Parts: sequence; structure tokens; C-alpha cells
Amino acid sequence: MTFPLLLTCEHGGNRIPKEYKKLFRGAERTLASHRGWDPGALMLARTFERRLGAPLIFATVSRLLVELNRSPHHRLLFSEFTRSLDPSAKQHILQRFYYPYRQRVQAWIAARIAAGETVLHISVHSFAPHLDGIIRHADVGLLYDPSRARERDFCNRWYAELAQHLPGLRVRRNYPYLGKSDGLTTSLRKSFADAYLGIELEVNQALVEPAASRWRRLREQLTESLAACLRQAR
Repeated sequence: MTFPLLLTCEHGGNRIPKEYKKLFRGAERTLASHRGWDPGALMLARTFERRLGAPLIFATVSRLLVELNRSPHHRLLFSEFTRSLDPSAKQHILQRFYYPYRQRVQAWIAARIAAGETVLHISVHSFAPHLDGIIRHADVGLLYDPSRARERDFCNRWYAELAQHLPGLRVRRNYPYLGKSDGLTTSLRKSFADAYLGIELEVNQALVEPAASRWRRLREQLTESLAACLRQAR
């Protein structure tokens, strides 16, 4: 039996709830940029959901309100727009948006592990083609903890599948970020140990063009390559 697959998308939108809009007055360009969300990530995650029949948990509130992919004590949990809020206001944001999202993900994984299964979690993201003047030389990144053999082996298989499906694609492992850095998958590894495999998929935002055939083909081929890996996973 293949691993049960869970899909998540922590940065699926740049929505600011009505009661917090005053904090972001004049910040429309920032919210629309990669700082406010991960363009294309939710579209890709929904393609996976539809084609693979896997559950998808996603958020559309902007990461600039609260960063769902950071641990509760991380210095970037709150952005410059929310960092100066008083502790009770921050706690309200956490209780309304942060903890429910994380608890929903944890509950799904815990239920499957309690049933004796090993869970594969794909957290879907996109990244800016350049950051702080540095060009990111990749189209797709597969992020994992290299000390965890099953995560490493799965990403090696996915890397090989992508080389067959899209031979011109620039795929890199643990780039443009390290898979063991602070994030949701890192937290879940601590909670669930070897019964959990956590992979972050990163796609270059330069490839995200909703009306373009190239973006549609990339989503299809990423799906096909992931499906092939799932068939091999035992």
C-alpha cells in the first residue's frame, strides 16, 4: 500500500480580514508581492488534489498577518505590520488563524498514524526568482531533511521522475531553502518521528502564468511525476 498523502498550502493567498485592514493601509503592493503570498502555490496544490484524490488543507490569509510556516517563537512569526501589536492582539491572531490551521494538519496526520500508516506530507510553495539581488538558479526545489532516509529516498525518486517527464527543468534538492530549517514540516517531524515524511515543494514564480500553456504543462508533469513516486512507495 502506498503512503497516504496529505497536501497543504500555507501561503495560498494574501487575504487580510476586515478587522486588520487598517494595519495594511497603503501596503497593497507588498501584499500582492511574494512577501504577501506564494503565487501559483494553491493552484498547483489544487491540481494535485484533483488528480491524485488527496486531501488538501490550505490557508488564504496573508503570511504578513501571521506566518503559518514558522514556529510560535520564531522572530518572523509576525511581520512589520503586526509585530508592534500588544500581546493580547497577537494571541488573538494566533488563536484564530495560526493554531487552528496547524491543529487541523496535525489531527489528520495523527489519525492516520494511529491507524498504523506512514504519512507523506507535501507542503506546496513557490519562490521569488530573485531575492535581495540574488538570482535563484532553479525551477523546482525539493526540500527535505537529508538525515531522514525515507525523505531523502523519496526526493531522489521524484528528482529522477522529473528528469524523465521534464528533462529541461532545473530541479534542485534543498534549494532555495534547506528542508531542515524552521517550518511546518520540521515541527511535524518532531511530533511524529519516523511515521511521518515531510517534503516541501518549491516552484519558481517566474513559471507561474495562469493563462500560459507552459504553467499548465508544468502542473500536469509535476502531478504525473508525483503519482509515479507514490506508486513506487511501499
